[in-house]
Amino acid sequence: MSILEWLASRNNSKQVASDERLNIPGNLWVKCFACKSTLYTKDLEENLKVCSHCGYHFRLSAEERIAMTVDPGSFEELHDNLEATDLLNFTDTRPYKLRLKESQEKTNLRDAVLCGQATLQGHPVTLAVMDFGFMGGSMGAVVGEKITRTIDTAISQKLPHVTITSSGGARMQEGIFSLMQMAKTASALGHLRLANLPHLVLLTDPTMGGTTASFAMLGDIHIAEK
Repeated sequence: MSILEWLASRNNSKQVASDERLNIPGNLWVKCFACKSTLYTKDLEENLKVCSHCGYHFRLSAEERIAMTVDPGSFEELHDNLEATDLLNFTDTRPYKLRLKESQEKTNLRDAVLCGQATLQGHPVTLAVMDFGFMGGSMGAVVGEKITRTIDTAISQKLPHVTITSSGGARMQEGIFSLMQMAKTASALGHLRLANLPHLVLLTDPTMGGTTASFAMLGDIHIAEK
């Protein structure tokens, strides 16, 4: 073996060893966005996705939020058959239909809110929990319709209603149809109040735009997550 062949084989063996050392699953560790500490994913999840070093709150999916909020095994989804359509044939940098499909595959949700019934420390409630992972938690026609129907369920069954928000606001791809949801959800909450039933709101990062200007600020009790 020539010296060049020996050097080449030595470099190759080093590369293989290096690749083996670095072949670590990428989801085992995560860096805190606030303090930049490296966190073990399992420890972070056990701490309810709050950084143990600085207290930074990571964003949660709707399913994660429900799992840590309601009594185990009590959640029953409502109105899961509703799905957004491209009413305006809207295209910006990409077609709206494509954006919807990508978000559905990414989050395993039909739209940006997960609604249902559950018990909370033994008390039956209805819930509407938004998911920022679905197009920034934007409020379109389906979001407004699901929230309105869930509030109607609360009224018919005389239950408190809980809303957990995480939204960038109204969904621009649906134009005026998204803005109409502000009035529709506000009207539904007006009926909830007339029925003397409470509306509890948990505001999480972020809650903005048309969501803030409508149902997010129409609670009887508001809690803002850090």
